[in-house]
Amino acid sequence: MPPVFDVFRRFLWLGCLSFGGPAAHIGYFRQTFVQQLQWLDERSYANLVALSQFLPGPGSSQVGFALGLRRAGLAGGLAAFAGFTLPSFVLMLILASVGASALNTGMTGVIAGLKLLAVVVVADAVVSMYRSFCRDGLTLGIMLLTAMTLWLLPGLWTQLGVLLAAALAGMSVRGRAPDAVRTAAVPMPVRDWRWPLGLFLLLFALTLVPGPDWSRLFAAFFQAGSLVFGGGHVVLPLLEQLLGDQLSTDRFLTGYAAAQAVPGPMFTLATFLGAELAPDHAFVGALVATLGIFLPGFLLVLALQGRWERLAARPQVAGAVAGINAAVVGLLLAALYVPVFRSAVTEPLHMALVLGGYVLLTRLGVPVVALVSGFAVTGWLVLA
Repeated sequence: MPPVFDVFRRFLWLGCLSFGGPAAHIGYFRQTFVQQLQWLDERSYANLVALSQFLPGPGSSQVGFALGLRRAGLAGGLAAFAGFTLPSFVLMLILASVGASALNTGMTGVIAGLKLLAVVVVADAVVSMYRSFCRDGLTLGIMLLTAMTLWLLPGLWTQLGVLLAAALAGMSVRGRAPDAVRTAAVPMPVRDWRWPLGLFLLLFALTLVPGPDWSRLFAAFFQAGSLVFGGGHVVLPLLEQLLGDQLSTDRFLTGYAAAQAVPGPMFTLATFLGAELAPDHAFVGALVATLGIFLPGFLLVLALQGRWERLAARPQVAGAVAGINAAVVGLLLAALYVPVFRSAVTEPLHMALVLGGYVLLTRLGVPVVALVSGFAVTGWLVLA
């Protein structure tokens, strides 16, 4: 099978099953592409996650785009995006047309079961990445301080601040170590960064110029994708500000709830809103809005990914990456509790299912695919 089609089918499968938000998606990607398929090693994957934390846009989708880019070039990156986003795009478009009440009681139970599986997957990712990237006092301290800081002071600026502090701490301490260079991942070939960065700047400038209806729709979502840090949970207030009074608060919240209920990236909230803003041409509106919000982040990944990995081969930068990797473990640990655990585990039965799933995954080696089926069926039978 050609690499591009292989990338598409694997991300399409993940796009159908990846409930739980960005932290869970990162766990699913790691299970599939690092552990099972071995497309890259733990450190290269952690570098991709670290890069996505510094760029605006949908973090987990940027990681997926970068994985496809590594595997099959630009066509592979686009295939990864199309596969991972398509199920969510279709579901959000349908929900915009028929209403969120389409999520009936049985489907709610399935979603509840898959949210419990997301707790299992994220917990496994936290433990495994902890073992890989928190091997000394400095990185352990960075991880713990990151998680505690985000629990006490949640927010976008806190996240950016702890990542910057972790990079500076790693650079100042680990960067002086003679073996720091060996902590870096094997770099990708450097791609031409000028055209994607130039296209990003050009498109952003054009969004500031008044235009016809379709260009204004694209502009609003392109600006949101260019300015939002922190993933899907942060994009809602920014879109409310950019779109003003074009939609009611109730419709915004309906779309936001739907985006959390379906698998795949939460940025497909744009799909719902685009269909709502263009009711006579719902598919075109949804497509324009979806492409607009995802495109900025992908252009920045395309421009910076190879250079980021080459920079990581330098001792001081390798030290900064070591600090960032430890902070990323802390970010995942914080996300494991809020929102992944708290939104899924609300009674003792839920906790029992999570512990059972964790043992099945980590001790008995049950494939994630089998766990998906098991948790979905259990949710339908027990949690509806």
